[in-house]
Amino acid sequence: MKNEGNKWDWNRRLKSFAYAFQGLFYMLKTQHNAWIHGLAAATVLFFSFYFRISQAEWMFVIIAIGFVFAAESVNTALEKLTDIVSPEKQVKAGHIKDLAAGTVLIAAITALIIGLIIFIPRICASLCTTF
Repeated sequence: MKNEGNKWDWNRRLKSFAYAFQGLFYMLKTQHNAWIHGLAAATVLFFSFYFRISQAEWMFVIIAIGFVFAAESVNTALEKLTDIVSPEKQVKAGHIKDLAAGTVLIAAITALIIGLIIFIPRICASLCTTF
């Protein structure tokens, strides 16, 4: 007898994508920090087009944006899971939430550094030709 759970099924694969998009929309709808990340990403994308950054720089920008949103998504998941497992306030549950938030901070600082490396020379060059 075959295990039907291991059988490839296109419908199940498509449903898994639908669930993943539901999770992303939930994060974007409910997490205020995701809104801030979205605004930062839109600003960076605008300046990426404006300054016509190189293909390699585009790769770094896209990886940085993806890294921040992935970290925010994992942070949101861990916060929700912690709330279920430990609805009352506990020090260890707080540490878990703090660590997850720290992951987002690491991602955001990394993205900021990448952005500064790419854009500061262009902004300085643009200002120097203006004045």
